[in-house]
Amino acid sequence: MKLSFYIIILITITACQKDKADNQTKNTSRSFFVGTYTDGDSEGIYKYTLENDGTLNKVGLAAKSENPSFLTKSANGKYLLAVNEISNKDTVGTVESYLITKDSLQIISNSSSGGAHPCFVTTNDQDYILTANYSGGNIGLLKLNAGGKLSSLLDVQQHTGKGISDRQEGPHAHSTWFVPNSNDIISIDLGTNELWFSKLDTVITKLQASEPAKLKMADGAGPRHLTIHPKGKWIYVLNELNATISLIQKNDNGIYEEKSTISTLPNNYKEYNSCADIHISTDGDFVYASNRGHNSIAIYKVNKLDGSLELIGHEPTRGDSPRNFSLSPNGDYLLVANQLTNNIISFKRDKTTGLLEFVDEIVAPSPVCILF
Repeated sequence: MKLSFYIIILITITACQKDKADNQTKNTSRSFFVGTYTDGDSEGIYKYTLENDGTLNKVGLAAKSENPSFLTKSANGKYLLAVNEISNKDTVGTVESYLITKDSLQIISNSSSGGAHPCFVTTNDQDYILTANYSGGNIGLLKLNAGGKLSSLLDVQQHTGKGISDRQEGPHAHSTWFVPNSNDIISIDLGTNELWFSKLDTVITKLQASEPAKLKMADGAGPRHLTIHPKGKWIYVLNELNATISLIQKNDNGIYEEKSTISTLPNNYKEYNSCADIHISTDGDFVYASNRGHNSIAIYKVNKLDGSLELIGHEPTRGDSPRNFSLSPNGDYLLVANQLTNNIISFKRDKTTGLLEFVDEIVAPSPVCILF
């Protein structure tokens, strides 16, 4: 009788613990911030949550800010950085730093981005900051201190040159990237149609040109963003204007070369399209890129031997002009910001096939950047 009683108690406790664990799993969520353009209904940076089942919830306005079009975080994750993509081409843009609190952002400082229309910002593990100024055609260098305060502008790398299309009448720096585990920097200029290579000299806090300093892309390609394979061997550059992805790799002499290029579109698609963003899964098996016009996410399988890409599908983004998108930290979901239809879409990602399945949709005003 006693033994039966204790068995019942044990079963009850175990069941309660399982229910508690199940509820905790169901209630697990990851917060993310959304950068926007504020020429419409948006007031700045917003906070949302991605639930464990892929559904989306809006927390609210985290900080008022003018055109906070691109976001990143400090190395320790305590601070958020946003560029202010000021709409006047003759006005130098700014970078803002915020303390991340529970449901809001507390402004700490702001500094010059070094040029007009900053459209990209990134940090490295030492909290050096790079900005890409689209209309300024240059890259700005700053640093964040331990308290989250921005330095004044430390250096500017000015680009020169032009391409062949009407979007390439002069330099338009669109993004800039720290190469992991090094002081190497790759900056992408849509206007000059080139990748610009430099090194960060931390002694004098300046950007020093590498040799060779540039890599020209195919005429009219219009490079915009890149993603680096987790093993560091292959770089995938997304070309906005001709809707392609270029595989970039160092040769035996340590010089970057374009190895191959693949379209982001179906063979029979002839309408207008421009590409916006590109990401690779953490296992390095799949690459994703956004098409604006075709309004889709192009999905590629990575060849593990040579890094080449095989197009395996397109997933409609259920909205117009998919700007930025992001993979969730665990890689289970892919979230897309559709700028012109004011919505964010959540897709479940099959880690084996790389394919996407619609889960949820939520309203967001002029979303252009998603940051976990």
